[in-house]
Amino acid sequence: MAYLDRGYYRSDRPAPLAEWTGVGIVIAINIAAWLLNFILCGNLVREVVPLEFSLNDALCLDSDLPRHLATHFWQLLTYGFLHDGPSLQFPGPFSPLHLLFNMLTLWFFGREVEGITGRAEFLRFYCTAIIVAGIAWVVAAQFGGQGGRLVGASGGVMAVLAVFIWYFPRQTLLLWGVLPVPAWALGVLYFLSDLQGATTGGGNVAHVAHLAGATFGALYAWRGWDLTGLLEIPSRLWRRTRMRVVRPDDDSPRRRPQTDDEDDETLQQSVDRILAKISRSGASSLTPDERDTLTRASRRLKERSR
Repeated sequence: MAYLDRGYYRSDRPAPLAEWTGVGIVIAINIAAWLLNFILCGNLVREVVPLEFSLNDALCLDSDLPRHLATHFWQLLTYGFLHDGPSLQFPGPFSPLHLLFNMLTLWFFGREVEGITGRAEFLRFYCTAIIVAGIAWVVAAQFGGQGGRLVGASGGVMAVLAVFIWYFPRQTLLLWGVLPVPAWALGVLYFLSDLQGATTGGGNVAHVAHLAGATFGALYAWRGWDLTGLLEIPSRLWRRTRMRVVRPDDDSPRRRPQTDDEDDETLQQSVDRILAKISRSGASSLTPDERDTLTRASRRLKERSR
């Protein structure tokens, strides 16, 4: 036994992130990504290390993703943890307001939602909302919608807000920090604003992603979905798509394996058909199921002769 396994040596310290909430983890990742992108693209770093790299350029969601989906599918998730910031390919004004607004909204509403779903389910829900919003935005871009590239957590944040409104529709909120309105009214205002923006197609706001995220959140709360099974989908698909070699029986259609509780008449008919096949083609022509049938018939006969 190693010394780390001995009781007097074990540490009671919790595992890393064990005490973090799901909201805290999401906010920390977003802030870390923004700061890292700022450092990589900062003039001071580029003077010391000639590194031409930007997280926003590498991990953003491109509207032409369908052309290289096999090699860049991860963009459907990574874009949701990036925000307006330094970019080498798309230089422009730098401001942390996009990050600040999304993270404050997530902090105020996400904690209540996580209290209902739990940490693990909240993280699954949030990441799924990001993916759904990204897919909707890419699809809309293929039909003449807003193209270019997408960064921002707004799709996931809108999904969280939709779930909050579903469970707390009469909760009083302060619009612009001064005007008290019920939560459902705030949701209607956001929905109408994004709907108008999506139809006009103006500005740099991804209204389609907002609408898709909010719709997913509303459906999630309404239907009471549980996304625990998402982690099992790859294994289920693998089991369903596995191929097996089957040796068909020339004289009879494929049938399900027989069980021990089958009646005597059915078993006897199966045995007679197998014996006829042996006399015609030999014992080597039997399938594993046919051999099992003979074994069961022999076992049943011995039990009756006792």
